[in-house]
Amino acid sequence: EDNSSIRCSNVVLLLYQPFRYGRPSEHTMSFTYDSLKQAIQDYTENSETTFVSNLPVFIRAAEERILKNVQLNLFMRNQVGTMTANNQYLGAPSDFLAPFSITVTVSGKKQFLEFKDLSFIEEFNPDYTVTGVPRYYAQFDVGNFIVAPTPDQDYSVEVQYLFRPASLTSGAGTGTTWLSDNADLSLLYGSLVEAYIFMKGEQDIMAQYNQRFTESLTGLKMLGEAKETTQDYRVGKVIRNKT
Repeated sequence: EDNSSIRCSNVVLLLYQPFRYGRPSEHTMSFTYDSLKQAIQDYTENSETTFVSNLPVFIRAAEERILKNVQLNLFMRNQVGTMTANNQYLGAPSDFLAPFSITVTVSGKKQFLEFKDLSFIEEFNPDYTVTGVPRYYAQFDVGNFIVAPTPDQDYSVEVQYLFRPASLTSGAGTGTTWLSDNADLSLLYGSLVEAYIFMKGEQDIMAQYNQRFTESLTGLKMLGEAKETTQDYRVGKVIRNKT
């Protein structure tokens, strides 16, 4: 995936690999795809054929809940390319989940575009033939951004965004992902919640699994929204209330 390119309508984007945190060997617990499937069966004591065939669904649903509830810089990616003159649309990367920022290079300097609602863009620039240096952007649809004003020339562009990582279920049985190595409890208990919904299991057990899932998400949020984004030298240590 290094230095490969994705063509999205009017822009060619070069991929940068994300920074990886830690090494799997440093963690006391992690799951491969096979071991997570086995753990779900062991916890639920269920090896019925239909249940087993839906294990990938439970795991993907848990991954989706984690991605939508926790912001981790690990899953932030930069792509660079060219914004085409007289074209107000900019193709989003294929693994795009949510935007962080878009910059254009004007006279050798980067300028950040301001994120706006689509209605603002349409009101600001009702005539797309009126061109200029882009100042605003919005998400037009699943696969495209829209900018305003329409670019008056080609501009180098950099898109910083939250991307959707490959699912554990898309790899080999012995394969792992960052979530299965570092967010193993969230992945396990999130999968168990989905499994018990499928089984129409006992509400008290489901509540326990959901509580454990929520507790594990709190730890991930501390990593993604506190520890990753602060430094003791600049802001002091994170202080928690005593319990």
